[in-house]
Amino acid sequence: MHDINKKAKFFKAWKIFLIRKHNRKELFYTVILLALLIFSFTRFLNYIELRAGFSFSDPLLILFKPIQLTWIIFGLIYIGIIIALINFIKDPLQLLATFQAILILGLFRTMAMYLLPLNPPSDMIPLNDPIVQMLGPGEILTKDLFFSGHTSTLFLLFLVADKKVLKVIFLVFAVVVGISVLLQHVHYSIDVFSAPFFAYASVKFATYIKKRYLLKY
Repeated sequence: MHDINKKAKFFKAWKIFLIRKHNRKELFYTVILLALLIFSFTRFLNYIELRAGFSFSDPLLILFKPIQLTWIIFGLIYIGIIIALINFIKDPLQLLATFQAILILGLFRTMAMYLLPLNPPSDMIPLNDPIVQMLGPGEILTKDLFFSGHTSTLFLLFLVADKKVLKVIFLVFAVVVGISVLLQHVHYSIDVFSAPFFAYASVKFATYIKKRYLLKY
């Protein structure tokens, strides 16, 4: 009976959401723009890998040697995304807001990487992401640095989550992943420390755009 009620609430929430033409249009255009961003971003990563950048001595990274933590990083980022989808899909408005914030975050990250071309730390242990390799140029990426996409994504999920338990999970995941990419020397410390600020700005900017423009129609 409990499962039936949950299923009924799920379909009712989506039915109410989709009744409004404005909601249908907003979801459609958001998904289209997100798909275009992902498609363009994979091509942009290829450009970034071929572009000359600069390196610097990170005062934090020189304190320790890199260690292999690839599977912890991937495990937490993809588990976090799955948890978010399972929970956010129950609330169409929350799911839409999350997509819009992620869209803004992707635009911020594209601009940030373009404006700040970096070479990876000299002793980095490459982060072999199978999903990025499948969508990207088919090689291990090393220059998608400023700012950390893994850390910022998990912190964004922390910001948009409306349940305390989810906020705790996403925040713990974000902290562990942020520490892990530093321990593996995948990112400079500035890449990780700046990630939460970009995530926060993305959520706030997406909310501003929605209130200022989208809710008028």
